[in-house]
Parts: sequence; structure tokens; C-alpha cells
Amino acid sequence: MVRGSSRVVWCAAVVLALAGCGRADVPPERRPAFETTEDLPEKLGADGTTIMVGDPDAKVKVHLYEDLRCPVCEQFETSGGGPQLRKAMLDRTATAQYTLASFLDDGVGGNGSKKAVNALRAALKEGKFLEYHEVLYLNQPEESVDGYTDAYLLKLAGQVEGLRSTAFDAAVKNMKYRDFVTASQKAYERAGGAEEPEGPGTPTAVINDKRIPAEVSGVLQDGTAFTELLQQIHANPWEWEATTL
Repeated sequence: MVRGSSRVVWCAAVVLALAGCGRADVPPERRPAFETTEDLPEKLGADGTTIMVGDPDAKVKVHLYEDLRCPVCEQFETSGGGPQLRKAMLDRTATAQYTLASFLDDGVGGNGSKKAVNALRAALKEGKFLEYHEVLYLNQPEESVDGYTDAYLLKLAGQVEGLRSTAFDAAVKNMKYRDFVTASQKAYERAGGAEEPEGPGTPTAVINDKRIPAEVSGVLQDGTAFTELLQQIHANPWEWEATTL
């Protein structure tokens, strides 16, 4: 009985020790990396418009402002800094936040941006936002063509395993998240402040609450330079916050 009691006490001590060294005490970059983008956690932010993807404890937080019909956004997401950002998200060194605008519909005509944002919100409901977001940019129609139709959006959704369903299809066709689309556009406009009441332009990146200014925004399209920037900010976040670009 004495030996058995000692074993119980020892086990309890181990449990308490493990509880005291919980996940929250381990830096994100020392936690196991996510294997694929499918594993990245996704959620809607408390503001009701920001879509948050990745480890929320990551030191580097990249807030992106995009319009799905914007060809420069497509360049960023497919051949610029976007793929490097996703690698950093998998490594838990960075997390991404998205504010999705739809102003190009008014500029070039049509409803493609609005439909794409609605569809992405529906994909978030299914935990498939980032996968679908990547597919949409890889298959972006010409800016002047209102190509993000219901049929095209559903066709592209078929490339994301497990996304198509009766509920998802209905959400796309019926613009279930039209209020989210409107609120997201307004959030984009607010991000421009008094100097840019129509919004900051797309793509715009704000890293750890500091916006990359337009005059050096070329770093967004250079995968190597963008990777180096993320690494520098991760290593010296206070220097980044104090610097003036």
C-alpha cells in the first residue's frame, strides 16, 4: 500500500509539472510546425471583418488588405511575398490577417469582387478559407472581366477537398454573407484614415501595426526580400516598430 501510494503521489507530481509547462509557455516557433495549410487555424476576428489565419501567438502579424480582382494582389499571392508568408505561417513565425475589399466592382463594373468575398466568407465557415483564397488567386480572371461568377466560384471550390456542399453552394448563389461583404469594404475604407477615405489601395500590408508605405511596397512582390523582412522583424520586433520607412 505504501509503494502504491508513493506511485500515485509521483504521478500527480508529473501531471502538475506538465500542466505548469503548458503550451502557452512555449514560443510559437518552438512548437511543432503545421504540416499543410489545411492545418492552419482560421477564425473571424472580434471586429467581425478581419479573417485571421495561423498561430495567434506568432510574433509577426501581417495584416493584408486585398481586392480579389486586383492583379497586383494576384502577383503578391502567387509569385511575390504570399507564398513566403504561408511558409512563415506553417513555421509559426507569422500569422496573417485579411481585410477583403470589393471597390474594383465599382471601378471596372460587375459584382465579381463582392461575390468572391462572399464565397470566401462561406469557405471560412467550413474551415477552408486559406485553401480557397489561394485557389481563387491562382485562377484570377482578367481585372476588366467580371469573371468571378457563381458558376466559376463553385467550379474553383471543387479544387478544395471537402468544400463543396449543399450549404456552401447555397451561400455562394444566394450571397448569404452580403452584410459581411459590405462591412469588409467599410473596414478597408477606414484603414485609409482621413488622408485616404476610399482606402489605402491594394495590396497593402501592415506588419505588427506598422504599414509598409507605398514607396517601398515593391518588397511585397519580391519573395526573397519579403522573407528577409519577416525574419528581421521576427528577430527584432522593437526595431521594426521604432523605424521610419
